[in-house]
Amino acid sequence: MKRAEVHSKRALGEYQDVEHKPHAKEDRHFVTALARGLQVLQCFASGEERLGNQELSERCALPKSTVTRLTYTLTKLGFLHHVPEAGRYRLGMATLRLGGTTLSRLDAKEVSRPLMQQLANDTGCLVSLGMRDGMSMLYVETCRSDSIVTIRLNIGSRIPLATTAMGRAYLAGAKPAARRGLEERIRTLDAANWPRIERGIRQSVEDIEQHGCCSSFGDWRGEVNAIASPLRVGKGMPLMVLSAAGPRSMAPEFFMQEVRPKLRETVEAIERHFRQPER
Repeated sequence: MKRAEVHSKRALGEYQDVEHKPHAKEDRHFVTALARGLQVLQCFASGEERLGNQELSERCALPKSTVTRLTYTLTKLGFLHHVPEAGRYRLGMATLRLGGTTLSRLDAKEVSRPLMQQLANDTGCLVSLGMRDGMSMLYVETCRSDSIVTIRLNIGSRIPLATTAMGRAYLAGAKPAARRGLEERIRTLDAANWPRIERGIRQSVEDIEQHGCCSSFGDWRGEVNAIASPLRVGKGMPLMVLSAAGPRSMAPEFFMQEVRPKLRETVEAIERHFRQPER
């Protein structure tokens, strides 16, 4: 079966044309144009960061001309960002801000920030709190010290799931069935590099069990070293990850000997807060 046909069938199954829904034509309060725009945004929930009008058309089961107008409007409003060199779109900052209103209410973020800032001050690292979003890790909070840290990652930044310390910590901390599902998707997306990626994930699982954290020393970007630990903030909350990152000049030995104990103390302090009974 051709790829286009696969996506078309998937679109019909997962993102049905709103005009086919019973209430769309019968309910005078139903705004079809708005529903179609939300359909387009929902396509990015699959974990693929960049999609073109043709792919969106197939997944939404909408005419390409309609999708072109929708993506143009969503781009003008900031909900999508056009990547000219690729001829594709990715989610824009306006979409992230919508999510941010919810994230800002998470107790995890409020409780973690002062402890994260202390860790950043003590180590000189970029300290970040992240959650999985599709096949990426999304930064929901970052803290820096007064020292010069040359890593330009901020709230809203996305980094790969498979090769970063934060992503590996998430995979290592996830339930086995969930991990296997994500690994299969990673293998499908990057079959050529899968043997190397798999070794990194397996090593991270062992490192989490033995040391409470895992690492990525130049595996994602040659100039970035980082360690990370899974963070569990209570029942019903998604698995989160706390990471400490720095430039290559911060050697692996520094991270493992100096930063790791402080990172673990910070994670345990945050988790201890959420184990306390409510008063």
